[in-house]
Amino acid sequence: MTQASPAEHPARSAPPERSERTEIDRFVARLQASLDDGSFQRLALGRPQGGEPTLEKLLARRVALRGSECLSLVWRHRSKDITKNLPLTEAVELVASLIGAPFHHGHLVTRSHDIQLAMGKRGQWGLRVGRLPPAAPSTETGAAAAADPAPADAPAAAHDRQRQHALSLGEPFLAELGVTDGQQRLIPAMARKWRQINKFVEVLDHAIAQSPLAARAAGEPVRVLDFGAGRGYLTFAVQQRLVAAGRVPDIVGVELRDDLVAQCNGVAQRLGLAGLRFDAGDVRSHASGPIDIMIALHACDIATDVAMHRGVSGGAAIIVCSPCCHKELRPQLLAPAPLRPMLRHGIHMTEQAEMLTDTLRALLLQSVGYDTQVFEFVSPEHTAKNKMVLAVRRAQPLPAAQQQALRTQVAELKAFYGVRTQTLESLIDAGAAQPA
Repeated sequence: MTQASPAEHPARSAPPERSERTEIDRFVARLQASLDDGSFQRLALGRPQGGEPTLEKLLARRVALRGSECLSLVWRHRSKDITKNLPLTEAVELVASLIGAPFHHGHLVTRSHDIQLAMGKRGQWGLRVGRLPPAAPSTETGAAAAADPAPADAPAAAHDRQRQHALSLGEPFLAELGVTDGQQRLIPAMARKWRQINKFVEVLDHAIAQSPLAARAAGEPVRVLDFGAGRGYLTFAVQQRLVAAGRVPDIVGVELRDDLVAQCNGVAQRLGLAGLRFDAGDVRSHASGPIDIMIALHACDIATDVAMHRGVSGGAAIIVCSPCCHKELRPQLLAPAPLRPMLRHGIHMTEQAEMLTDTLRALLLQSVGYDTQVFEFVSPEHTAKNKMVLAVRRAQPLPAAQQQALRTQVAELKAFYGVRTQTLESLIDAGAAQPA
């Protein structure tokens, strides 16, 4: 993340008049109290008005830096994040000054309360304080426990069985990426990301065991292409897992945002991670070549299809995608007569377009030599983008008759819904090579 210097700090307007700040002061007092008693969980400021047109929200989490407690403040823009780490007192003062100018909504979560501050239509502030139910007893440790930590003076709970994760919290890259603190403890605000990282690693481990890569010699490089690498959470995790398994990684993370590419390359260099680099680019323009594992998580709309095609044409043993923004089929869809009462609702039509898109993708990947699965990646409570399409190359291609039967299913589904074009099908028909 980009560290903001004082000169780069987001502009602040004059705060609201004192008579308007009563509810704001109460909100800020709640924030200060939660930091003092250790009950703070997370803070978000939203609904920015005026100022930077690309600014979306401000997020805050508690971190320990060089033995001092700080708030890590992240100004989230559409295409970049700006981060500033401040001592608690200074951070609270800054948050107070930003409410109303530019942010018109605040959301504070503590261990016992959900507190929301918002400006109404008449320009008056309202504060709503809700009490959260007590956490149910759990036998899960690790990320789930860290998401709602016990007070500092509470004794550690004993558990009969600890949950085993694929990765250790002691991995240095986790601290570099802000998942853990300097004492290798999970930062509560990153608990959901920690679950996603571990789930992805588990999925990939299983896929490798079922793929032609399982028989590959240990010294032969495993070529991985990760499109839309973002902050590199999963890219670094894949590198660690390949090394831990005695394999030689050859991993390229591709990301559009130059600042994230520079940050990830800096982390890789500081940690001396062999076989890992990040390039600036996108799925359509990045140089092609042989691939063993093709990863594309949350590639928007047809970028997922392009990434799948790159995996197919590159001979990938594994293609793993978490699709996003299913826009291509939605305007083409007709409502077949039996389904019209259901599909007259826009949300149902959107959900049908998503289901159809990923079904067609799975069938097309099967037709060119892959065993495919479409499944829930992580629970919807952790992310709205929770579907995954996993394709593992078969040891032997399907007989021509089975390939044709799959393409017939594709044609029948398209005809039923009135779909004219689908990008992955078009790319395959334009000359994508079937994996050898």
